[in-house]
Amino acid sequence: MTASLDRVPCTVVTGFLGAGKTTLIRNVLEQSNGKRLAIIVNEFGDAGIDGEILKSCGVENCPEENVLELANGCICCTVADDFVPALDQILAREPKVDHILIETSGLALPKPLVQAFQWPAIKNRVTVDGVIAVVDGPALAEGQVASDMDALDAQRAADETLDHDDPIEEVFDDQVACADLIILSKSDLLDPAAAERARARIEAHLARNVTIVPSAQGKVDPALLLGLGLAVEDDIENRKTHHDGADDHEHDDFDTFVVDLPAVLHPDDLQRRVSAAIDTGEVLRLKGFAHVKGKPMRLQVQAVGPRVSHYYDRPWKAGELPETRLVVIGLKGIDRSRIETLLSA
Repeated sequence: MTASLDRVPCTVVTGFLGAGKTTLIRNVLEQSNGKRLAIIVNEFGDAGIDGEILKSCGVENCPEENVLELANGCICCTVADDFVPALDQILAREPKVDHILIETSGLALPKPLVQAFQWPAIKNRVTVDGVIAVVDGPALAEGQVASDMDALDAQRAADETLDHDDPIEEVFDDQVACADLIILSKSDLLDPAAAERARARIEAHLARNVTIVPSAQGKVDPALLLGLGLAVEDDIENRKTHHDGADDHEHDDFDTFVVDLPAVLHPDDLQRRVSAAIDTGEVLRLKGFAHVKGKPMRLQVQAVGPRVSHYYDRPWKAGELPETRLVVIGLKGIDRSRIETLLSA
């Protein structure tokens, strides 16, 4: 077991689109207490928004070069092509990293990813410290596993590498089945009865005893998440999932495209335009950044279903060209020119 002492622990953070994975990880970074961290973000599409959010933290112990984005598709379907080279890059860093956080895409199945830690090229160098599932409290309280099911379908279809196309409920089952800790996000939006409904929904999917931790704005003591020391790869075969031995499936059809816009005069103006695009019923998900005229800060924009939000996340960097870039995911055959017109109106 001497080799295992040198292995770098990795925490796998899984959960659906909009559940709050990136917010949780950002809070862990900001409370890292000198622990040298690296992050692998499984963002795919035309713009790595989650990766940019994490790179913008400005945390000394997790410099920008320690945030790697895997943009070629769902991590559990591209393990050999993307994940192993990313690990190689991180493990070659000097000074050495103390811990690696892996943010999976919303549709990733944790089990195949954890199983990859048994591969000869990996197993003597890293270990799975724990699997954290982030679940959407308000959605669960309302009887759904995610806040916007259409957006999840759109994310699924935007990923051409995805080789599993099962009911979302089954993907949720698999994420929970592999979890060592479950973060019940947005708990500040739940009254006691709703919190009880959300917990009951999670427990209905659990085959073993797993701690459920409520969290508001992604705030959880990193000591709860890191340093679990579970070596999950040694136990993963005991965690039964719907996809054990699953066959490949076909994909649904969706379209995704990028809209580049000039600087906006005011955030509320952009929000109105985004809302108008959402109101067409064709746009399922929209995210990106905006340059607000006269402002030194970058505006982050998110829309999932009818909810549109924006906030300034960081200053534009020296030498960085301020720009407005939005990624749109919609149903196949979406009227792109109409959406572009509404967004640039």
